[in-house]
Amino acid sequence: MVFVFTFVLPTLGTGVLYWFGQLDSLLLRERSQRPLPLLLATFSFGMAATVLIQRTIFDVLLGQMMVGMMLAVFLTFLISLSWKISAHGVGVGGMVSLFILLYLSKPQSQWLLWWLLGAVVVAGAVLSARLALEAHTPSQAWAGLALGAGVVLGIGTGIRLG
Repeated sequence: MVFVFTFVLPTLGTGVLYWFGQLDSLLLRERSQRPLPLLLATFSFGMAATVLIQRTIFDVLLGQMMVGMMLAVFLTFLISLSWKISAHGVGVGGMVSLFILLYLSKPQSQWLLWWLLGAVVVAGAVLSARLALEAHTPSQAWAGLALGAGVVLGIGTGIRLG
C-alpha cells in the first residue's frame, strides 16, 4: 500500500501531466515544471497517511512517518514555487535523520549503526550525483538535505516528547 501511494500514484500522475502537455519532460529539470507533480505527491502521501492512521492493523509509527513525508513534500512544493530546492536532498536528509533517531533510541544496537553509516554514504552519493549532473547548485542540495533532516528530527522529537 505504501508503495502504491508513494511511488505508483505520483508516477502515474506525473505521466498524465506529461501526456496532457502540462510538463515538457518527465525529468522535471526546470523549477517551473515541479509544482504540479509535487502537489500530486503531497496529496498522495496525505491519502497514505490517512489510511495508515485510520487502520489499526498498521503500526502508528508508519502513519506518523507518512505525515512527515507529506509535510516534507509539501514544504518542497512551497519552496519550489520560487526556488529549486533538491527534492532528492530532502529524501536522503530524512532517511539519514530517521536512522539517527533510531540509533539514538537504541545506541547499543550495532546493526542500527551500520544502517546509519550506510544511509550517510547513500546520501553523499545521491547529493554528489545531483551536483555532478548539474541538476542543482551546492546550496540547493544542502538546503534539501537540511529540510529533510529538519522535518524528520522535528517530528521525531515531537513524537518522543508527546
